[in-house]
Amino acid sequence: MRAGPVVLRTMLLAGLLLAAAALTLGVGVRDATLPEIWRAFAAFDPADPLHQTILSIRLPRLFAGLIAGASLGMAGTVMHALTRNPLADPGLLGVGAGAAFAVVVGALVLGTADGGTVTALAFPGAGVAAGLAFALGGGFRGDVGPVRLTLAGAALNALLLSLVSAVVLTRSDSLDLFRFWVTGSLAEAGARPLGAMALAALCAGVLALASAPAIETLSLGTGLARGLGTRIVRAQGAALLVVTLLTGAAVSVAGPIAFLGLMVPPLARRLAGHGLRAGLLASAAIGASILLLADTAGRLVLAPAEVRVGIMTALIGGPVFIAIARRLQGGRAA
Repeated sequence: MRAGPVVLRTMLLAGLLLAAAALTLGVGVRDATLPEIWRAFAAFDPADPLHQTILSIRLPRLFAGLIAGASLGMAGTVMHALTRNPLADPGLLGVGAGAAFAVVVGALVLGTADGGTVTALAFPGAGVAAGLAFALGGGFRGDVGPVRLTLAGAALNALLLSLVSAVVLTRSDSLDLFRFWVTGSLAEAGARPLGAMALAALCAGVLALASAPAIETLSLGTGLARGLGTRIVRAQGAALLVVTLLTGAAVSVAGPIAFLGLMVPPLARRLAGHGLRAGLLASAAIGASILLLADTAGRLVLAPAEVRVGIMTALIGGPVFIAIARRLQGGRAA
């Protein structure tokens, strides 16, 4: 790809992300202009309610959206390469639900939903769910197909979300507390471990970039990948570890969010081409931008009430899922 288009597309992604961030900080019960946002950072006034709102509520919300959106965008891109499935998505295949289920059960057992130990349970939960979905879809046998993997993941996702609901409903006093783990939201970002999850997402992103050449060969099929010298098990393990870390980090700060990992990879390919490394970087920016814009829209459509961002991404991603599914021919992408 020539330098000119690369610079132009990079500027486009940066502009989109900056616009989404500005809207997150500026839109709310009381809107803030760009100069007001700047003054909240440069000349903070503790007596100004708008300054308090921007720094204590909207800024953590922005950080959570950046972490969750970038993580789910990259996780979806890795899953597409690993499974050769245009319908692959951490939310749809039960990975996010696995993380949420582990956290909910851990919170009930330990009696708290805010401890670091409880939040850390999102990672083994996501890992087990990712491995199960990949195994049930035939991935470890080398004959994974879009329809088979999607059906296996959908069944696993429905089962895990049903278990989450069942556990939550046994504790009516904790219904409001655990609603976060059923439908994703950025509203509780201030109570989430943003620093730790940002570090986890960063480590996963570095691992994804380092493993990209090996993961990319998996999209050619296991036979051809093995012929190119790829260590199949190692590459699959690296991809599943990346998806586990990214999804665990996203769920820890925003709850389970579906369809984002489905929408982002096709857009990233259009902007960055078919190279996985460039696609991962583009996916991070696109995923964060879409999630922040969806969150802002959710605060506007029924203002002053709020529609959770997990519902907004489902409303946007549902038609995308149907459009992609209609293009499948005989279980493969047309």
